[in-house]
Amino acid sequence: MKILYAIQGTGNGHLARAEDVVPALSKHGKLDLFVSGAQADIKLPFPIKYKSKGLSFYFGKGGGVDLIKTFKKNSSRDVFKEIKDFPVEKYDLIVNDFEPITAWACRRKGIPCVSLSHQSALLSPKVPKPKHYDPVGDWILKHYAPTPAHIGFHFTAFDKHIYTPVIRSGVRLANNTQRDHYTVYLPAYDDRKLVTILSKLPHVRWHIFSKHTKKTYHIGKLSVYPVNKEEFEASMTSAQGILCGAGFETPAEALYLHKKLMVVPMKNQYEQHYNAAALKQLGVPVLKNVKKKRLEQIADWIESKELIDIHYPDITEQAVAEAILLGKQL
Repeated sequence: MKILYAIQGTGNGHLARAEDVVPALSKHGKLDLFVSGAQADIKLPFPIKYKSKGLSFYFGKGGGVDLIKTFKKNSSRDVFKEIKDFPVEKYDLIVNDFEPITAWACRRKGIPCVSLSHQSALLSPKVPKPKHYDPVGDWILKHYAPTPAHIGFHFTAFDKHIYTPVIRSGVRLANNTQRDHYTVYLPAYDDRKLVTILSKLPHVRWHIFSKHTKKTYHIGKLSVYPVNKEEFEASMTSAQGILCGAGFETPAEALYLHKKLMVVPMKNQYEQHYNAAALKQLGVPVLKNVKKKRLEQIADWIESKELIDIHYPDITEQAVAEAILLGKQL
């Protein structure tokens, strides 16, 4: 069986999950990889046969997606040509992690395609929803990378065909300790803004990982680092707590490690507001944004001793096997 695994390359979460999904998929046939999108900071330890700029979302520095930059950087002409020319017909099955080029190419050419993604879980009516409705965000979730079959991942198995998160083996095998720092990953915020605000809590030691700096620097008890998978993993697994965006992989890993967690959903990113709703239901504090007026909430979280009691078994092989079975039925 010839399988293509098509991965969204905007952000780090999809690629982080792929580290464990790729070995599981390889057991079911000859596997090739395709990564489309920009803005990822990590690289896969596997050969990638196809790469594309794809349809990427670009982070701003004020807490959200930069819609103007996103519009300017994406060429609809190039995307349509890639959809038309991509050789999906060479494969028996496409396994798709929210990747639009192959999803639309498969729809156009009638090739079996199964979604294996967190976004697939959000299509279920049983998952917690944000209080506000975003018609553009809803359209993106449903039509950005459409497929006829779906396997989803979420913080809880809310519905059939929804699994708990894939936790990277590196995190599962890590030495989980508690030192005196808090790890911060808020890619849509400028590190200088974060330093200005978090320095108002001078008794707290912060490790800030930023997409907007290329060199490490230290100010008082704050340390700012460029995003690096190994350094971030080491900081997270030894932290008192994690302050991060309401993405999927990092909050899931923080919960798995039984770390204190606070999330800040990104503006103009409807998926993150879905995630925030689910995390709030679990008892995770949700911060609207990072501003000086939120310092009291952050300080209360720092002082809190409450942890979320949740356990995530290794479900990677099971989820991949179901995706393969669904693909054979298409």
